[in-house]
Amino acid sequence: MTKEDLMQQAAIAAANAYAPYSKFLVGAALETPDGQIFLGCNVENASYGLGRCAEQTAIQKMISEGSRTFTQIAVYTHASPPSSPCGACRQILFEFAPDALVYMTNHKGEVLESTVRDLLPLGFGPKDLDSV
Repeated sequence: MTKEDLMQQAAIAAANAYAPYSKFLVGAALETPDGQIFLGCNVENASYGLGRCAEQTAIQKMISEGSRTFTQIAVYTHASPPSSPCGACRQILFEFAPDALVYMTNHKGEVLESTVRDLLPLGFGPKDLDSV
């Protein structure tokens, strides 16, 4: 899937967000190496700590369907410039695909590109625990 198609899927996912408190709609779309696409949106809760970010929702769907890594992810918001994943999401993304491409986009068509590793330069994952 092209990055443009993936960003469009993230925008579609954002339309499903449940954000009655922040009004900040976020959508994510990730692609696995075999071409599967998993969408996620943010889901808030009155008990704020129980909310889930769009990236986390997409990762949880990916894992629950049997995949364990992804090659690229798009994150869509209405923020300008486009928002990047929060710190918790950066660590979760790093767990499964530190070298994946990340496209951050918005309703204006602005795009920022990075890798998960560049967003979390000193991140750690399962391979780091092998030496413990």
